Amino acid sequence: MNRDEFDPSGERERSLGAGLFEQEMGPSSSMAHLYRGEVHRMTRWRERLDRTTNWAVTVMAAILTWSFSDPSNPHYLVLVGLVTLGAFLGIEAHRYRGFDVWRSRVRLIQQNVWAHGLDPREDVDDGAWRRKLSADYYRPTLKVPFEEAVAHRLRRVYLALFSIVTAAWFIRVTSFAQSGPWPESARIGIVPGVVVTAVVVAAYLASIVVAFRPRTWHSRSELRECQVDDWRE
Repeated sequence: MNRDEFDPSGERERSLGAGLFEQEMGPSSSMAHLYRGEVHRMTRWRERLDRTTNWAVTVMAAILTWSFSDPSNPHYLVLVGLVTLGAFLGIEAHRYRGFDVWRSRVRLIQQNVWAHGLDPREDVDDGAWRRKLSADYYRPTLKVPFEEAVAHRLRRVYLALFSIVTAAWFIRVTSFAQSGPWPESARIGIVPGVVVTAVVVAAYLASIVVAFRPRTWHSRSELRECQVDDWRE
């Protein structure tokens, strides 16, 4: 059948998922292998995200431990840790965009093939899912903008890490300072402590704005809505 003649609203096309679990139906085997491959890809990219997070936590723990081990250690090394944390956030946001490519395909198949195949009484979620999946195989594209990926990782992990490191820096320049009272204790070279503090606070507030500002989400995350549902009924 010509791709231009494909009618997702046709009776045959709409009920394709109903026979996916019949052993004599050949395409079901192909779809199962396709789905398994996409899940594997998604899992591998998820592991890459976790490795980045593990490195970020390890580096932050090392910097904070060293900074508080001796009051004479310079406080700006904690700020170096914040910059390093920002670099990890950028790397992880980039990897999240790659992860979402595979996750979006998996969710498209789950919603329109397996869900409909298990219960054909419910209609498919997206009547054009085959065309969308085919187009994405012809020309894979990223599904979420970089700023949204940053917001995802801030909400999940990095905003908490930024909060911990920022609070540790503030404690470091107030309770453990040896160069005078705050804000003078926050001075870095010729940069006044007030300016350093203002930059740190502005950066932290900016991360909060990026994480929680209203937006249209493009990611197909299945766990965005934290709704508890007892499906055993």
